[in-house]
Amino acid sequence: MPDLPPPQDAAEAALFAECWDAVLSYADLCTAGAGTAHQLADEAFTLGMRELRAAQGAVRGRTARLPVIPQLLTAVRETAANWESEGKGHQLDPDLRLWLNSEAAARYPGPPLGRPIALRGLRDMPEADATLLWLAEVESLPLPSVARRLGLDPLTTGAELDQVRVLFHDRCHRAHRDAPLDAECRSYARLLDAVTRSPGAETPEDLSRHLATCVPCAEAAACLRLHGGGIPAALAGGVIGWGALAYLERRRRAAEVRLGVGAPSGPGARTDDEAARGRVLRGSLLAAAGLLSAVALGVSLMPFGTPDDADASARDDQKPVAAPDTPHPAPTPSPSRSAAPATTRTIPVPASPIPSPTRTRKPPPPSPKPSATPTPSTPTTCQVAYRLDDEWSTGFQATLRITTDAPLTGWRLAWTFPDGQRIGQTWDATPHQDGARVTADAKDYNRSVAAHGTVEFGFVGSSQGANGTPDAFTLNGTPCANG
Repeated sequence: MPDLPPPQDAAEAALFAECWDAVLSYADLCTAGAGTAHQLADEAFTLGMRELRAAQGAVRGRTARLPVIPQLLTAVRETAANWESEGKGHQLDPDLRLWLNSEAAARYPGPPLGRPIALRGLRDMPEADATLLWLAEVESLPLPSVARRLGLDPLTTGAELDQVRVLFHDRCHRAHRDAPLDAECRSYARLLDAVTRSPGAETPEDLSRHLATCVPCAEAAACLRLHGGGIPAALAGGVIGWGALAYLERRRRAAEVRLGVGAPSGPGARTDDEAARGRVLRGSLLAAAGLLSAVALGVSLMPFGTPDDADASARDDQKPVAAPDTPHPAPTPSPSRSAAPATTRTIPVPASPIPSPTRTRKPPPPSPKPSATPTPSTPTTCQVAYRLDDEWSTGFQATLRITTDAPLTGWRLAWTFPDGQRIGQTWDATPHQDGARVTADAKDYNRSVAAHGTVEFGFVGSSQGANGTPDAFTLNGTPCANG
């Protein structure tokens, strides 16, 4: 834990532990190597907690503020921006550095009316309601846990959450209406509000065309949509920006581990999922590390439905396996009435609704039995499992898992897209594309793979209509079975 003044009471001590786990998880996404994640988390956590304590002593109502965990995650992003400006950017993830120097990042410290709608909507809510929404929608905590931490009645928490979602819709609608909109956008604001309130409402054709070309209105649509599961991605992307989808998936996986989902079945048991989880914070993400602002345009091209999210194989709070790349302190899930993260899982990012994406989840391939004397050379046999995690009208998210019979000290996977797909945001690999042929090179932290081991990475891609499964897989030039 960072060097902070001692907790003021037991509830604050529990809150510190819960928040630290969230902060470290996001800091790990933001850094180029596992070793610097703790340093970034320390600085951001200390800064954020001191700001929160100072705000508690300020005049009530003078400045609206975010719940505790979103505020601390904001401190991570701001600390990373400071590192970049101070010449320490080489310690950050390269994609984050690009984002920090983009217009998308400039929105956060910019004029208030130009900031993301979800951020403005959440900040405009009563803090208790905003905390409930964040815990339930972003941190993937089950409702009984949310009720316990916030001192709510478990029997009525679900109904309260529904009311809070409606309140978030209203605040986002007001934020959208107050933004500097042109005449066309303003003419669609009331219609957008009405369409997004009803689960069965159809989107008029003219509104769909408008959302396909207007990023601000598409971003508003993602925040306003009460049905379809898009609120978590809209919230995370609006508050933290870069890496929102990856963070969402990590928190979902951490919540699953706390509930005992996917734990080893017996002493010494080690599954493929466990092996992937061993690279926790740094590199086992199954889903998309997305940048909400950037994805807003892509999602804006979709008809209303559910947004998407993802980034994967997030870490296990209870450490079922050792994390070779990054140490990660186990969180203390103590009940606390202060803010803490919460429940639902969603799908990528802000924008207009999407007809519920079809998720295809294949079970991981069984680990082959290790040979007596593995040969440290390029694998003679290998298998690649391609999983389509999410899909929408203009894009998709996928995960690739490689199983190799021989140990690797470096790897390059290549494949061919059949329908002109283009690879975009990628995690745990460095991509290159030439026409339909794509190659993905290992990162420094996952170059080594044991004999009969697995390694996986994921990406967000774009497509135009058809989105067939890639083929012609090769690993370091050797053909691989597609399974």
